[in-house]
Amino acid sequence: MRRNLWLYRRCLGAQLRATLEYEGDFWIMSVAALLTQGMGFVFLWAIFRAIPQINGWRFWDVVLIYSLVALTEGVAVLLAQGAWTMAVTVNLGGLDTVLVRPFSPLLQVLSSQIGMNGLGNLVLGGSLFVAALVHVHATWTPVRIATAALVFACAPLVKIGLNILTNCSAFWLKTPWSMFPFAFHTLGELARYPLGIYGLAVRLVLSVVLPYAFMSYFPATAVLSLGSAPWLGLLTPVAAAWCLLLGRWAFRRGLTRYESSGS
Repeated sequence: MRRNLWLYRRCLGAQLRATLEYEGDFWIMSVAALLTQGMGFVFLWAIFRAIPQINGWRFWDVVLIYSLVALTEGVAVLLAQGAWTMAVTVNLGGLDTVLVRPFSPLLQVLSSQIGMNGLGNLVLGGSLFVAALVHVHATWTPVRIATAALVFACAPLVKIGLNILTNCSAFWLKTPWSMFPFAFHTLGELARYPLGIYGLAVRLVLSVVLPYAFMSYFPATAVLSLGSAPWLGLLTPVAAAWCLLLGRWAFRRGLTRYESSGS
């Protein structure tokens, strides 16, 4: 494990140095992420100017959920952006090189790219996160602080695991430009808002089938004691472990189907 983590850090460092060679791209991606997340925040502000509460959730409560999605996106993009290259890597034969190296193939794929737009997500998401924690109506006891630290730290792992799982479709869909994982990424955008505003089918998908709600909504309910079942947020570490295991299982199953590029 120590060796794998060391190699993973070295691979990410190499990708970071290569990315920073193009300063223009770095600033464009960072500013674009800031603007995208900022527009979403303005949208929230406009809604709550007219409606003081939504299903019992006040403005800063929803900002906390929104900021968690931005933070998990930032962490996933910076530390595991390579998941989004899986379709190209698998269907154009790039996995051949990965498989002959003495390092976990999955970790090689995940560390094969670093997304600098993650910095923009982290900056704005972190700012909104801190502001939300200051303004929410919560008494910060030692138990609540410990709970927040645990569930918030595990939330990005849910996103990383689901990114791996959905992008492993590359082993079954024979195209390097599949829109399948992007469709599920778009579905995950629904986790920016309280789950109670959606119908039963959407709630089941976001909490059970593809539990994107565990990267934002459920951790927030556990910390703020809001919603019908705030105790579910305490299962965030379990959901994170489950998503990572599912992603690893899908990748290993996909490897048994890999047929190289034929050249």
